Amino acid sequence: ATTEPGTVKRGPATVHTDDEIVEAIREELADPDFKGEGYKKIHARLRHGRGLVVGRNRVLRLMRQEGLLAPTRRVHKRGDKAHRGTIIPAAANLMWGTDGTKFWTEEEGWCWFFGALDHFVGDVVGHNVAKVGDRFAALEPIRQGVVKHYGAFGADVAVGLSLRHDWGTQYTSDDFQGEIKHLGIESSPAYVREPQCNGCAERFMRTLREQCLYLHRFKNLEEARKAIRDFIVRYNDRWLLERHGHRTPNQVRADCGSTVTKAA
Repeated sequence: ATTEPGTVKRGPATVHTDDEIVEAIREELADPDFKGEGYKKIHARLRHGRGLVVGRNRVLRLMRQEGLLAPTRRVHKRGDKAHRGTIIPAAANLMWGTDGTKFWTEEEGWCWFFGALDHFVGDVVGHNVAKVGDRFAALEPIRQGVVKHYGAFGADVAVGLSLRHDWGTQYTSDDFQGEIKHLGIESSPAYVREPQCNGCAERFMRTLREQCLYLHRFKNLEEARKAIRDFIVRYNDRWLLERHGHRTPNQVRADCGSTVTKAA
């Protein structure tokens, strides 16, 4: 006897049915912590969080079939880049990236978020939410990160660390450049009109907007501060980093051992 083509899935029988997998996927997508995650992270959460052994291609097929894939932006072909190589260093605390973005509050109008994160680990080392987005507000995340990961704040305490930033007036100001120089941090500005050079901070800002800023209607600055602070705690503790084998920033930081890595 022969089987009609298409009536039975070819290959060995799987432990879990497609319906069971789809149900688990929907539960993961309903997680209140993060929205619109792609199939790779859903696959990792199924395996690591639920112990559900399922192929990545199968997860992709089912999510596409059920219309559960996150929307993606069309990528246009680009020419040769001025910046070659990688912006990911070999260890923690060799390069941090920093950037800022504006968001709206009902009572206080436009406000600012500034953040800094480690290019290797991927964790947020410091952040600041302020009404005025000046050079002093932009310095606060760097100060927080230095105290947290170098244990002190003073001259040359962070020698061996470089800071990637764009050409915003906050970062090119004498006050900003003078303070990071005092700390021993090397200024590493991105190439003009090449945001990929500051890609780690830029990518985090996109995640912050999509997962927090765009999802809330903030009444005032204090309400925004709490929501953003809570999100950053979740991000460092639960966000999965593909380049680190879908581990969280906190897991990667713990695996680094010492919090301070000096340049050779």
